[in-house]
Amino acid sequence: MRVYVLLALIAAAVTYLTTPLARWMARKTRAVSAVRARDVHTTPTPRLGGLAILAGITIAILVASNTQFLGGIFSGPQPWGVLGAAILVGALGWADDVWDLDWMTKLAGQILAAVFMAMMQVQLTTWPIPGMLTIPGSNLSLATTVIIVVATMNAVNFVDGLDGLAAGMIAIGSIAFFLYTYDVTQQTSPADFSSLALLLLAALIGACIGFLPHNFFPSHIFMGDSGSMVLGLVLAGATISMTGHVTPAITSGAQGAPAFVPLLLPIVIVLLPLLDMAMAVVRRLSKGQSPFQPDRNHLHHRMLALGHSHRRAVLILYVWTAVIAFTGVSLAWWPWPSVLVALLTVGLLAAIFTLGPLRTKGRILDDDVATGQIPVVKPREERFWRAT
Repeated sequence: MRVYVLLALIAAAVTYLTTPLARWMARKTRAVSAVRARDVHTTPTPRLGGLAILAGITIAILVASNTQFLGGIFSGPQPWGVLGAAILVGALGWADDVWDLDWMTKLAGQILAAVFMAMMQVQLTTWPIPGMLTIPGSNLSLATTVIIVVATMNAVNFVDGLDGLAAGMIAIGSIAFFLYTYDVTQQTSPADFSSLALLLLAALIGACIGFLPHNFFPSHIFMGDSGSMVLGLVLAGATISMTGHVTPAITSGAQGAPAFVPLLLPIVIVLLPLLDMAMAVVRRLSKGQSPFQPDRNHLHHRMLALGHSHRRAVLILYVWTAVIAFTGVSLAWWPWPSVLVALLTVGLLAAIFTLGPLRTKGRILDDDVATGQIPVVKPREERFWRAT
């Protein structure tokens, strides 16, 4: 565990320290998000933060390759396949952030990166269901891998609409996924806790945490497509790698039935983005528009429409991500009736937080307080004269 924590800290430190450089590069190359009708931000903001995220993940993987504990993982091409694909989509995202590529070019680049990762043996070969059903045929396995990778990248991209939202959600979900993966690794390899999935998740968590101080409202830089696609690809790589650690003993039998549910955790992590993406596609197609046509009806836009401030909306979506992700993880350790009771309880509290009077309470979470435009507490002199 200590090695993974160290790698997460390295990824966080590198990302945090290189983000100002990425911001400088964004201004030099004019990769700046202008204020458009559908946008939430009110001032032009640099958008190459993904380069810092990629740097953090890259350095963490390179350090891991030189450790004795994780050295065995690098005997095969899988880690380099994930890193190479991440660099590909990072370059693609950088080009999009600078030159605003059309959606067909981006999709082709995403598919290319997914195929590269699959060819480097990071490929889904079994379904995460009881009995470990093997995917029949290499072509279907390749197609399934590409679909999962591309869908995850775009789901993260869809949710990246508020300051700190995507990085925070991925960090929270990845922590839950890491805890479950570590437990499965202990069961399947009690003498060796090294795991590519754990390495990728540790780097992912660290990079997100290192980027958040620069990206939380009011944001100084956006991650852009270069960040959202890298996060989605690395998460998908961890998901696919995780399936190699699951044995029939874990997912078969009545006692082991709940254990296979957390294998869907990566889907749970991006469940809100996936639902948002699906609703957006249906909404746009029903209007005769392209499914990639942007609008202001995303989930985060609806949160703002409910009366929440920018900060409060992000924190609420953090809460829902934690509720869903950690509920899935808890099924590996506690019986499902207990988990269900806990889910209903925390779900009710989260719903009250989302729809109740807290929408307008708590000045510290208001946007004007965060930007320093209005003080949280009035000066003592002003309160005195009002009282008299």
